Amino acid sequence: MKSKLISVFAVAAMLPFTIPATAFDFSIESIPEVKWDAQSLIIDGRRVTPVMGEIHYSRLPENEWRSSVRKMKEGGVTIIATYVFWNHIELNEGKFDWSGQRNLREFLEICKEEGLPVVLRVGPFCHGEARNGGIPDWIFDKGIKSRSEDPAFLEAVEKLYRQIFTQVQGLQWKDGGPVMACQFDNEYRGHGSYLMKLKDIAEGIGFDLPFYTRTGWPELKTPVPYGEMIPLYGDYADGFWERSIEPTAGNYYKAFNFKPFRSSTAIASELIKDQKEKLTEGDEQYPYFTCELGGGMMGAYHRRPWIYPEDAYSLAVVKLGSGSNLLGYYMYHGGTNPESDIYLNETQRTKATNYNDLPVKNYDFQAPLGEFGQPYPHYYNLRKLHLFMQDYGDILAPMEASFPMPDDIEKGDDSHLRWSYRSNGNNGFVFINNYERLQNLSDKKGIQFEVCEEKFPSKPITIPAGTTCIFPVNIDGIRYATAQLIAKRDDKIYLEQIPGIPTEIALGKKIIKNAKALGPDKPIADNIYLLTSEQASRLSLPEHESVVLTNKQPQISKNKEAGAPRNITIGVNKAAESPEDIDFEQAAVYTITNLPTAQERDNVLLRIDYRGDVARLYYDGKLIADNFYNGRPMLYGLWRLPEHSVNLELRILPLQENMPVYFPEEADTTPGEEVIKVSLIESSL
Repeated sequence: MKSKLISVFAVAAMLPFTIPATAFDFSIESIPEVKWDAQSLIIDGRRVTPVMGEIHYSRLPENEWRSSVRKMKEGGVTIIATYVFWNHIELNEGKFDWSGQRNLREFLEICKEEGLPVVLRVGPFCHGEARNGGIPDWIFDKGIKSRSEDPAFLEAVEKLYRQIFTQVQGLQWKDGGPVMACQFDNEYRGHGSYLMKLKDIAEGIGFDLPFYTRTGWPELKTPVPYGEMIPLYGDYADGFWERSIEPTAGNYYKAFNFKPFRSSTAIASELIKDQKEKLTEGDEQYPYFTCELGGGMMGAYHRRPWIYPEDAYSLAVVKLGSGSNLLGYYMYHGGTNPESDIYLNETQRTKATNYNDLPVKNYDFQAPLGEFGQPYPHYYNLRKLHLFMQDYGDILAPMEASFPMPDDIEKGDDSHLRWSYRSNGNNGFVFINNYERLQNLSDKKGIQFEVCEEKFPSKPITIPAGTTCIFPVNIDGIRYATAQLIAKRDDKIYLEQIPGIPTEIALGKKIIKNAKALGPDKPIADNIYLLTSEQASRLSLPEHESVVLTNKQPQISKNKEAGAPRNITIGVNKAAESPEDIDFEQAAVYTITNLPTAQERDNVLLRIDYRGDVARLYYDGKLIADNFYNGRPMLYGLWRLPEHSVNLELRILPLQENMPVYFPEEADTTPGEEVIKVSLIESSL
């Protein structure tokens, strides 16, 4: 099929654009031209492969926004995505609240100042594990049919969109602002006419953006007209929404296979049954973008996955190797549900979107940047991939994906090395993934590749178990390399030495064998530098001052033993229900004292290593944090506490025998509860 160019927004007097190392300089005098075709986004005539990271502004205190956005940018994110949760801003009909951490305009201003474009996901339905998927209770109380063309619903949506526009006005792309696109609704499976109604309302109000998006799953009953909304896709390593409490339930294993099919058959499986590997007709004419590539995973009460750094990295490389030209992570930055008159988390007891029981406050998501902006290991793992996408995206974007191996490899099948390649005939990249979550894949021996008429390496090699990497072929003077291309900065080419694989680099007729990583300051040949994995993940990362942790150590004392175990009930959607407020009257009660002073709390996390079912942290009787135990510690950002010296109360419900809950193998599920240790750790980079 020929590529059809869609010119969605063009302004004269444009300046050259680079999506990478330098961020956008937003000004009305230099608005980059945005186009797209069946392959990629095209910015000022240059193809790009952006990295989009999801952060929910209203799930973070406003004084943390700038730091969080900067950390995302330093992690290689080039586009910000955020939901606008309706019930965060109009909990009660007609009373909109854009103050404090709900101040969308201030968040957008920060994104503009930091040079990052924004994709707004404006609902009205978002999901995002929010109460009713973000739709206010009063919509249901009035008997209005949500997510429909019911005039009463569309009238309410128009009022919502008008309010959102007050926050966006003057900050749209055409105005030199950061708002590049918006998504309508989420995971909608009805008629495309509903999505078009939402777009018509938005444009009638004044939204005028380079492009619009929708989720490409599930299949629509009737399509939207071609070119109106780009469908975006996703995949996850595991899902809290599975009804099963077995370790490897569902079709998540398919996310670790290179395949031409774009969508997942595992997302929202508790709601969307028997998903088929089939696109809505016409969707293949759009570029292959994702908006929900699992940067981590939340834990529901009944299912609490432990996500590994390799999970997120493998997913990302597989998607890139399968032809995706925009990696959009959900989530990239975790958060905390905001203060409200009612709890804003999804549960089986609410009026709608009541599929799972989520924590009241915690939305950490095990994302690259957690609930308090703390980087997890995959923040660094993914970063090296993002550097590659920034510096070589224009070369990669037009390359077609080829699949020499089967794309229907079954769960745990160890008989194949999973690999693909993308090429334009002369140049290419080989994508390798010898990893599958919770499966012990073996070393693959005797491996050589033949791509772009290059057979390499010179002798067969072994691809170690757990290896995920990318090899270049005929790129930047490198005929081939068994090392991963990371970045090109100041005419210096950086590659990563892949652990367990002999590094062989062919430069014309010269072949460097068994090269050793000498670091970013000593080339192995001309302008080529070979880095360790650690050096690659931190290449060009700005230095951050280390926090000097106080000598003061928190103290914990137990005030009350746990009472009788609660009766764990099964909810309306056939999953175990989380405890309610009253259940914590029977919890074990601890007091945490000797906390740092206000002046000592910046970037300091309280870490609570414990064993139990659910833990809740209170200040002055108010719930400030909660945690569904999965073997990992509970964290809390102490800088969020009031300025004066405080003590905290910790309540823990004990584990019980034979709970209808999935716990990862790392969790100690011995019945009862205990606090093993409380300590202080640094939260910064």
